[in-house]
Amino acid sequence: MAPRDPILVVESHERVRLLRLNRPAKKNALDEHLGWAIVRALEDAARDDGVWVVAITGEGDAFCSGLDLSSGAGGERPSPLSPQDELLDELGWVGRFPVVMRERCDKPVVAGVNGVAVGAGFSLAMAADIRIASARARFLAGYARAGTSPDGGLTWTLSQSIGYERALRVLLEGEMITAADALARGIVSEVVPVEEFGKRFLDYCQTLAKGSPIAARQTKRMLARAAVATSLEAHAREELLNARRGLGTEDGAEARKAILERRPPEFKGR
Repeated sequence: MAPRDPILVVESHERVRLLRLNRPAKKNALDEHLGWAIVRALEDAARDDGVWVVAITGEGDAFCSGLDLSSGAGGERPSPLSPQDELLDELGWVGRFPVVMRERCDKPVVAGVNGVAVGAGFSLAMAADIRIASARARFLAGYARAGTSPDGGLTWTLSQSIGYERALRVLLEGEMITAADALARGIVSEVVPVEEFGKRFLDYCQTLAKGSPIAARQTKRMLARAAVATSLEAHAREELLNARRGLGTEDGAEARKAILERRPPEFKGR
């Protein structure tokens, strides 16, 4: 029997770690296997100093159509949790998407929304730091239709991106949002023609990876903490401390030298 294709394709493009959801026949719907595979791959990328940017997209014509409601996939037990931990843990894999992508991974995470992003797929896209969409992308929360509220951090990530009232309307009205409308609302920051999307997505991630990884990680840490900061003074002090740390690194010295020499800096991540 020929081996099955991996449900998550993990590729390295220089300093960019690309994760590609690979269930195109199911519109990349999430099941336990794929959900935990995404979490593990994100955690691996977060620990790898050779990875400066993480990219996530879907195979085929969909980003992620949400939870797979069909019969469960067979095979080995996908959860990395022990049976006892599973009884104590309520976060699961979908709840880990925003935690891993926004807190545990302090490297920029870019979602390439190449098609539909529905339900938990919408949550997955919004948990990323930056979103670039294909012109054929479509977004749908869908939770209200199912008689429930969002998961995967969507109530936080969406309101942080577009504001409280707009987020509430998106979540409660249940309309399909086009790529152009998503751009206008601030759900994505860029829309690319379908035929140019793949190249533009990877090129953008590689452009980000040319910058200082220390600066990127410190900046992301501060932005993430600013969203939940309780003391502006403490936050300002931490910003200043991190700025001084960055200037004191080899990359900081290289950046200043490159500015004086009017050339692109050559960062080494130290």
